[in-house]
Amino acid sequence: SSSSSSSSSSSSTVDNNILYTPQSNDISEEHPLRVLIAGAGVGGLALAKSLSKIPTMHVTVLERTEQFKRFGGPIQLASNAMQILKEMDADVYDSITSKFTVTGDKRNGIKDGIRDEWYAEFDLASPAVDRSMPFTGVIDRPDLQQIYLDALPDGMVQNGNGVVSYTQDDADDGGRVSVTLDNGRIVEGDVLIGADGIWSAVRANMRDEPLKGEGSGVAYSGYTVFAGELKYDSFDHGKVGYKVYIGPGQYFVITDIGNGNYQWYAFLARPPGSAETETKPDGGSNVKYLSAIFEGWSKDIHHILTATKEHEIAQRDLYDR
Repeated sequence: SSSSSSSSSSSSTVDNNILYTPQSNDISEEHPLRVLIAGAGVGGLALAKSLSKIPTMHVTVLERTEQFKRFGGPIQLASNAMQILKEMDADVYDSITSKFTVTGDKRNGIKDGIRDEWYAEFDLASPAVDRSMPFTGVIDRPDLQQIYLDALPDGMVQNGNGVVSYTQDDADDGGRVSVTLDNGRIVEGDVLIGADGIWSAVRANMRDEPLKGEGSGVAYSGYTVFAGELKYDSFDHGKVGYKVYIGPGQYFVITDIGNGNYQWYAFLARPPGSAETETKPDGGSNVKYLSAIFEGWSKDIHHILTATKEHEIAQRDLYDR
């Protein structure tokens, strides 16, 4: 369950399911600015880590998920992002590098899907070397999230109730923010930051827009994506970081994610909900379905598809904001 952030120098009172800690108008270590962050994804956790170093701030992260599970694939961190992470927190950076797979010192780029020729290569190494920055690479999103969770003080992340909505007092009344959680409980703070993803309840409340659907600001990208992750003995292991095979209405990505693991993505131009409406062979075989769609394309695509088991594949529609 969630609790409000509160100053240790003042007592909390509960009235009609509202948890409220009286605060002084002066911000100090005794009366810190109460910062509420909606969402414990990578963005919210990274922000919480930085703000937690400021003694005049008391940070609480409000997360809907009851318990964190390993979910999501690798995330690429470019050289400039790695440099910023290094400057933000050396310990967090060291933990990231311990789980990191460098791709920026290898061949990366776009290939013609059918002719299997390099169309364009991206020089990721020279800019990093010239600016004395770390190389680009990838890390599993769950690993990155766990690194930040381990780096935060105990109790800062409150699981089990996400932010549903909020109200804000007038500035003359202190501008206090009252946040309503999933279970109806209200948590009060001085600042609320929405880091609750593409379907952000904070954003919807702030802009008076629906959370989803028409008018929400979220639009279907026009693509559905199949993602596979597996142990894979690639012929170009250690030489190529990622390859993007392009063609009309579809493209295929293969990327080295470290420790003998690879991930691939097949992007197809399809209407939303195609996973339910499009028939697949042999009772729903994604491998055979994609093999037929990419017939005549690079043998590398078919080799990794054949090596992938059905339970290693997931499909989802892509939305943009």
